[in-house]
Amino acid sequence: MEKTIITTGKTIDEAIENALSQLGLDRDNVSVQVLAQAKSGFLGIGATPAKVEVTYEAPDPAPKVALSSASRSKPKAKPVPKAEEPKVEAPKAEAPKAAPEAEPVKTETPKERKPKAPKAETPVAPKEYAPAAPGSVEEKIEVFLKGLLEHMGSAAIPHAWAADQNTYMVDLTGEDLGYLIGRRGDTLDALQHLANYTINRGIDGHIRINVDAECYRQKREDSLRRYAQKKAQQVLKAHRRTTLEPMNAYERHVIHATLQDTDRITTYSVGTEPNRRVVIEYVR
Repeated sequence: MEKTIITTGKTIDEAIENALSQLGLDRDNVSVQVLAQAKSGFLGIGATPAKVEVTYEAPDPAPKVALSSASRSKPKAKPVPKAEEPKVEAPKAEAPKAAPEAEPVKTETPKERKPKAPKAETPVAPKEYAPAAPGSVEEKIEVFLKGLLEHMGSAAIPHAWAADQNTYMVDLTGEDLGYLIGRRGDTLDALQHLANYTINRGIDGHIRINVDAECYRQKREDSLRRYAQKKAQQVLKAHRRTTLEPMNAYERHVIHATLQDTDRITTYSVGTEPNRRVVIEYVR
């Protein structure tokens, strides 16, 4: 069943964190409704904290089985043994005539059975990258990112290729790529931003560079779609809106696109960067 608590804080985020600390839950497991924004007042006079209502799923209590007084006090009756009936001997039947012996069926012994050879697993071939042509945009991207990664103490190798006329994809390969991805792709986003800013200064026109590692972008997009659908179901069930955590423009676009055709659901963004959030609201 659903339960709600109301918490306060200096900011909306602090009020939500206070609720999550009390409940011991993650942000994905609750729905949040903002009841009041924080007000600073004048010289500290009349200041009011931010207030939120947090809805969460609590397990239903197990039903108790009540015993009547009669069933508790009345002793169980012992079973009365049945009187043994006299055994009646059946007349002896004539032994049936022996049937003709059938030929023994030949079965394979364990030694005769040939063990089946295990199926060989097809090894996944590593992805091959074509070398960048000298003087090409791909080479400029790889040279810039390799120098940047070396300054970061990383031995990762960038591989760039053209996806279309104005878009270039970059894969970072190597070991220990987790810290190059960062929390929710923050480090990847920073590398991508620097690459776009630097490379576009030295060429005509404008190109877009997408930097990825270990297919993080696709995995994150799939995760955001599942997250959006889960939160939308909670909103439909509770008939109230919920505000998601801050996301960058691309992640907000994934949320909007995932829910744009969902009945009785509308989405919009509130706040300012870098704390802009998506609101999922129930439409009556």
